[in-house]
Amino acid sequence: MNLCEKCGGKGYLTTGERTCPNCKGTGKIESVSLGEASASEIDDLVSKGATKCPVCKGEGKIPITETCAECGGLGRDYLCAICGAKLTTRSELCPSCAKKPVVHVLDKACETDDLVIGDTYQGKVSGIANFGAFVDLNDHVRGLAHNKFLKRTPEVGEEIYVRVRNVAPNGNIELEPVEVGEHHTLEVRKDLPVTRVDQLQGCVGKMISVEGEVIQVKQTGGPTIFTIADESGLVFCAAFERAGVRAYPEIDTEMIVRAIGDVSVRNGQIQIEARSIKQLWGGEASVVKERIERAIDERSEPSDPPLLVESEIIARLQPKMREVAKEIRRAILKSKPIVVRHHADADGMSAAVAIETAILPLIREVGGSDTEYYNYRRAPSKAPFYELEDVTKDLTYALEDQSRHDQKMPLIVLMDNGSTEEDVPAMRQAQIYGLEMLVVDHHHPDEAVDEFLITHVNPAHQGGDFGITTGMIATEIARMINPEVEEKIKHFPAVSAVGDRSEAPEAERYIRLVEDRFGIDELKKIALALDYEAFWLRFNDGRGLVNDILCLGRLDRHRKIVQLLCEQANEAIEEQLRASFAHVKTQTLPNGAVMNVLDVENYAHKFTFPPPGKTSGEVHDRLCKKYDGRPVVTIGYGPDFAVLRSRGVRMNIPKMVRELREEIKAGGVNGGGHLVVGSIKFVGGMRKEVLAKLVEKIAACPVDPVHPARPKAEGRVEA
Repeated sequence: MNLCEKCGGKGYLTTGERTCPNCKGTGKIESVSLGEASASEIDDLVSKGATKCPVCKGEGKIPITETCAECGGLGRDYLCAICGAKLTTRSELCPSCAKKPVVHVLDKACETDDLVIGDTYQGKVSGIANFGAFVDLNDHVRGLAHNKFLKRTPEVGEEIYVRVRNVAPNGNIELEPVEVGEHHTLEVRKDLPVTRVDQLQGCVGKMISVEGEVIQVKQTGGPTIFTIADESGLVFCAAFERAGVRAYPEIDTEMIVRAIGDVSVRNGQIQIEARSIKQLWGGEASVVKERIERAIDERSEPSDPPLLVESEIIARLQPKMREVAKEIRRAILKSKPIVVRHHADADGMSAAVAIETAILPLIREVGGSDTEYYNYRRAPSKAPFYELEDVTKDLTYALEDQSRHDQKMPLIVLMDNGSTEEDVPAMRQAQIYGLEMLVVDHHHPDEAVDEFLITHVNPAHQGGDFGITTGMIATEIARMINPEVEEKIKHFPAVSAVGDRSEAPEAERYIRLVEDRFGIDELKKIALALDYEAFWLRFNDGRGLVNDILCLGRLDRHRKIVQLLCEQANEAIEEQLRASFAHVKTQTLPNGAVMNVLDVENYAHKFTFPPPGKTSGEVHDRLCKKYDGRPVVTIGYGPDFAVLRSRGVRMNIPKMVRELREEIKAGGVNGGGHLVVGSIKFVGGMRKEVLAKLVEKIAACPVDPVHPARPKAEGRVEA
């Protein structure tokens, strides 16, 4: 029933005022009835000779009213409980529906207090005794139909209609079986005020009602657990049918429901022992949904801390960064699973772990201590783009969780990948299944990906380049999501800058920001340790191990593991370079660039660290030192791929890939990356043609004068 908007539920309208006839407008009277007057009125009359007029309350005026024409004086809409027609009187049924008898069906949450003497109810015979039949009106309400009212002895389990004759002070219910013929059925709902989830702590042991959205349905070996979220939080509702049997099979995720039950504490968490869970429809559901969405929208607003360092590019990216932070916070508040996909290198790992460090405390706060194990997953990608292998795994896990636990499809957050044309095939698959995606990346972007994304953060959109690393941007986003983690992750941008050999001014600023805790050599060791461990982790996230490398745990263990991994990595690099360096072929291109070529398939160890890309990078770094001051390009190639590293040559690898694809139709060319650092794939039989054309394009690129390499640009560090 809705209050009348015109009269506000009063049933009348005030049109004016007139003089009070009781006090003639004075507001006071000089006599009272001793039997009706209060002690204070008698005291006023004795001490002051007059007291306040009880009719106008001392105002001297009384309002002139008229019946509200909108609601007919009812003050609210009264609807027929059967057909929903608007009523003109304060009644339950319209004249048409009142012609048939009404049989009431008690909701599971109803108790004896909800019975009305004289009404007819549907019940089920639960037992036979010498003196009558016991009839259950629901799981909690049982009455007795005495033998004197039974025309026959019913069978146990038989449904019958009974009229409530009396409810004794001790709760005993006296029933009388009746024949009703053609009738209306009306469900009796427990009338309880709605309690917010954040108020349940003070309601332990009481029966309450909550309204919200079903986030998850989980079947255990015992009860069915419904996770219900309202505007203030979420709560677990346990409903039991039989051991291992799904309770309320009609209730599914994303439904708006009203749950009634008893509040208890289980394993230190508030839980509702559900008596009734009903789906809400129409206007009722819309009101609850809007209330939840409005509250979540307010709570998901990210913080707005100042940037850790000065950066014009990152400052211009802040609106998009806030969008990413808000979407992640919204997913947490709605208990939507989050999958963080990242490139498996120092930059991608530091970026992803920054976000992980920010969101895990919030996930635990919203859903409990074990929520992070089924509402969050971090997964590395070997390639610097979202591969079909990656999306296949993500979809497999998501569909399995949806089938087994009724979980929502996850939010995919792509870090240090997701910007290029190579990401499109995987994104198209994700779109079919409703996977929402965010991208935070610094690879050269392609507009083709934007139609699949909620938000895309990339420094190239604001005039920047790959020198602004993903780790820098992600750390600033993590501070927007959860400002409390700032001190833990403040060194991550410096690690990512060193790991990606950034020459941007921001790299120097982030490095100086943490120089009191981490020197440049220590940062390079951390970056190398991450790259080395990423190779062996392959598709595992290695959370605890990676946290130790990034100094999120014990300091002594951090130092020991970083030292050990750097020793092992440097030994592997030295062994690789001893085998490979002598096979590098060098020539000077017409544009003055020194081009170096290495066949990593035949002159480098396979299936071990460093992989072809890292091997090419290490060779390139040494050659840059050898040809200090000159532009250098290094190509490491295999049977069907080529890895490019460049210094001082203004290349555009994504553009070159597109041109090669068009010019060599049978080459099967694809690839990408940054403008001057990337990789190209092709069919093995066309390797000679593709590489020859590639060298032509590099030779046509403009070159810049190169200053001597700074120490931080070196790839290898001393253990």
